[in-house]
Amino acid sequence: MKKIAVLTSGGDAPGMNAAIRAVVRRGIFKDLEVIGVRHGYQGLMDGDYTPLGLGSVGDIIQRGGTILQTARCEAFKELPVQQMAIQKMREIGIEGLVVIGGDGSFNGALKLTNLGFPTIGIPGTIDNDIACTDMTLGFDTAVNTVIDAIDKIRDTATSHDRTYVVEVMGRHAGDIALWSGLAGGAESVLIPETEANMDDIVGRLLSGQKRGKKHSIIIVAEGVSTGGKIGEIIRERTGFETRVTVLGHIQRGGSPSAYDRVLGSQLGAKAVDLLVEGISGKMVGIQNNEIVAVDLQEALGTKHQVSLPLYELARSLSI
Repeated sequence: MKKIAVLTSGGDAPGMNAAIRAVVRRGIFKDLEVIGVRHGYQGLMDGDYTPLGLGSVGDIIQRGGTILQTARCEAFKELPVQQMAIQKMREIGIEGLVVIGGDGSFNGALKLTNLGFPTIGIPGTIDNDIACTDMTLGFDTAVNTVIDAIDKIRDTATSHDRTYVVEVMGRHAGDIALWSGLAGGAESVLIPETEANMDDIVGRLLSGQKRGKKHSIIIVAEGVSTGGKIGEIIRERTGFETRVTVLGHIQRGGSPSAYDRVLGSQLGAKAVDLLVEGISGKMVGIQNNEIVAVDLQEALGTKHQVSLPLYELARSLSI
């Protein structure tokens, strides 16, 4: 193998640039030529390629987002489009591809693998909703971004004796809400994997008031409800002055944490090693602090599970 390509697809995540850098530099270390594909699978279809050298990835490990840019591409679900993309890559000598993204990106990677084109996936998504890896690229940074916001909101909540509802990302996975809620000392955490019990939440708030508690923080994953709706229920049932903060896309941006920089470097290098060894159709991930390779089909076919023991711990500590 002499030439490989790398792309980022779907939502951006902090640490993607660290992974791109690792793919390029590990590739050059292994005597490979590395091509960057701009705008994800759309760029793969359009032939939007750029050569990447050592200088191309200098000073990017600390940057959020992705220097290759990203996009969602519905057309890539069609077989003729996939075949055209493979043809375009082969025309310029690309022999392997590294795809950095979430489950939608992995579906595209699996289709390329099944068509005989060597492809490796790197899980890059702040939601931490990919199975077969303990952590996805960007999750740690996103949680720390939320924690920073919660700490600031708590200062105001304390000053004004208010209840704050903080809505965080997580349409199908409650990991961001759970981890940030536990680390931020939230009084209640609502995640899509468990049924929201407003009686319990209201009861905790009223119980806290009786013992002199003046403020509270409620964390809501967007997959449960909007922060506005939860805030309105709390106001109606308690009479407490309640404010709502929706963190939105601030959770995706920012300089990646040290953990995400290291993880991105490890996963990027491992992806190149697998291609050089002639291995395809794998996702690289981390399990028990070891970098592993699992079948893309297994990663896509296994449902991500939030840590329910962690959820119970958060509930028991927020009494």
